[in-house]
Amino acid sequence: MKLVVGLGNPGKKYEKTRHNIGWQIIEELRSVLDLAKFKTESKFQSAISEGTFNGQKIILAKPLTHMNNSGQAVGLIQRFYKISPKDILAIRDDLDLEFGQYREKKDSSSGGHKGITSIIEQLGLQDFTQIKIGIKNDYLAKMDPSDFVLKKFNRQEKKELKELLPQFITNIQKLLA
Repeated sequence: MKLVVGLGNPGKKYEKTRHNIGWQIIEELRSVLDLAKFKTESKFQSAISEGTFNGQKIILAKPLTHMNNSGQAVGLIQRFYKISPKDILAIRDDLDLEFGQYREKKDSSSGGHKGITSIIEQLGLQDFTQIKIGIKNDYLAKMDPSDFVLKKFNRQEKKELKELLPQFITNIQKLLA
């Protein structure tokens, strides 16, 4: 069994913001894998989609706890299903990577990302896979980082993101195989 978590913030205000790229990617992954639509599960403090891929159960989750408390939701799901941390993938934004760059890191620190810090605190270890998606652009140097991550992508970034999504999904599918 694998758990794939898309990090983001709930609510219309945060839709399509840089900080919610995890949610955008996990929505695309759900569609490509043809899994059930996301359903709010209060016992997991998340929107959940379940199905199978390559003969194994897959759970997709969008924590509804807000980014900085993502670990609460991840911990609830992980304990309920008894999922090994090695079978958890967390998709998140990364301010240190240029827009559109993709990196996978296993057993890595949070790098200051509060959503990842929350997951590490809840699991008691960092032995899971982080999928980092770069959101950095020239405007970051002119803004407070906390304001930058809550801005929507510009027109060019939206176009590029649409073109990059298939490769991101392919990479994630390889991790799930």
